[in-house]
Formats: sequence, C-alpha cells, structure tokens
Amino acid sequence: MQNMLLYLITVLIWGSTWIAIEFQLGEVAIEVSLLYRFALSALLMWLFCWWRRLPMRFSGRNHAFIVLMAVLNFALNYLLIYQAQLHITSAMAAIAFTTMLLMNIVNTRLFFGKPVAKRIYFGALMGIVGIAVLFYPDLDGLDLTNASLIGLLLVLGSALSASLGNMVSVRNSRAGLPIMQVNAWGMLYGSVALALLVWFSGTPFSFSSSPAYIISLVYLALFGSVIAFATYFALLKRMGPEKASYVIVLFPLVAVVLSTLFEDFVWTGYTFAGFALVLAGNALVLTPFAKIKALLFKPKLPAQPMLP
Repeated sequence: MQNMLLYLITVLIWGSTWIAIEFQLGEVAIEVSLLYRFALSALLMWLFCWWRRLPMRFSGRNHAFIVLMAVLNFALNYLLIYQAQLHITSAMAAIAFTTMLLMNIVNTRLFFGKPVAKRIYFGALMGIVGIAVLFYPDLDGLDLTNASLIGLLLVLGSALSASLGNMVSVRNSRAGLPIMQVNAWGMLYGSVALALLVWFSGTPFSFSSSPAYIISLVYLALFGSVIAFATYFALLKRMGPEKASYVIVLFPLVAVVLSTLFEDFVWTGYTFAGFALVLAGNALVLTPFAKIKALLFKPKLPAQPMLP
C-alpha cells in the first residue's frame, strides 16, 4: 500500500512538471533557471534535515558518489531536458524520455548483475508502445528536421544520464545512505555544478518577475525536486530500478489528463488504446506472478494423526 502511494505521488508530480517547465523557458537562461530551482530545493532540504536533526556526515568516498549522482540526476539530466523542449513539444519529450525504463533494466543487469524477469521486459515494451499509440497523430506527422532530431537526441541523452544517476542512487541505498540527507547534499552539489557552469560560460544572471515563472519555479523546486525525488528514490530502494522507473512511462498519461482539463484535449481511439496498453504493461511489471502462484498452489501439509 505504501509503495502504491509513493508511486502515485511521483507520477502525479513528475507528470505535471513537463507543463511547468514550459513556463521556465524564454526570458531566463536555462542553466540560470535550473540553478534557481535546485538552490531553492537544496535550501528546503537542508532546513528540513536541520529541523529533524538528521546526521549529515558521510565519508569522502560516499560524498564522491553523491556528487556523481547529483551531476547526473540534478544537473546534466535537466540541462538536456530543458534544452530539448526548445526544439520539440513537451509531449514528444515525455514520450522519448520513457526510454529510460529500458535503460534502467539494461543498466541494472550491467552494473549489478541482477536477473530481470521476462514479464518486466514485456511490460516495459508494452508501456512504451502504449505511449506511442497514445500520441500516434503527433508521431505520424513528425518531420525529423534538424531541430526535431536534435530535440530527440537531447531527450535520449537526458534519459541515459538519469538512468546512470539511478544506478548511483541504488549503489548509495545499498551502502546504507539515508535518502533525505543524500538528496540534501545532492541538490547542494547539483547547485554548485550549475553555478560553475553559469560562471564559466559567462551566462548573465537574470530573473523574471512574471507570476507564471515564479509559481512554476516554486512548484518545480518544492514538488518536482524535493518531494518527487524523495518518493522516487524511496521506490528505487524498495522496488529496484526496473520497477520503480516504470513511473517514467506514466508521465505522458498525466500530461494528457492535464491537457484534457486545461487545454481542451480531444480523446480519440488512440487515446483509449494507449491508456489500455500502458495500464496493462504497468500491471504486468508490478504483479509478482511467481509469488501469487506460490501462494495459490502452496503445497498443503499432511494432516496430523489425531491422538487417541
């Protein structure tokens, strides 16, 4: 039950961030907006850890892995995502990012040698096919111009960066590092990395006073970064990357629901078919058929003879 709650929170928040990112593009440079986002997130995380009096000291080796996780998950990943949405729509970016699910499955096998059940491969592929069906009209009309191709490659690079960051997060969890403190340090290191990028690139600092920019920035920092990463890393620790990352496949579904409510999105046969495939794939990935079979067909113990 707790896993399902974590799953739901992560999907709803991260699924809505694709729309919020659109309000961050334009007036302020991408790397500067990301610096604002993760600096605010780091501040909130450190205040929370200070309020809870959580221990914040780690070994130098563990700090090195936290830095690596931060660069992959909190800096490079989002730099590529934001850049991609300058070239392609948020819907197309969300579709391409679902490839992270398969990357996580392959990387889990490569880095940890963990065998992956066949149903997880089938479920992941079914979910990705469902996303393709869901947005088939957009895919069918896609003209792979230079801009579109660059956008898609940027999203694929972002998915790879996030997947590798997930592997580092799994390593940190296995080393017994607590999620909240690691995220606090990670967002601080991510902010430092972004600040260095801004400094060395000579990007000017600017800020937009528009309500849309400020509200989306606070939402992305508090919900999209602090809360969603905490719930997602908790899922990584509980379920493993191949199952936890299935939330990536559900992001576009949330975007469709939001578009239906706020942008007059029209449902078609493709929409219903895509939903069915994604939900079926989700059930296939998450249902432990071997355990259910073991429970249903558990051998009965022989009856004990009654004593006279």
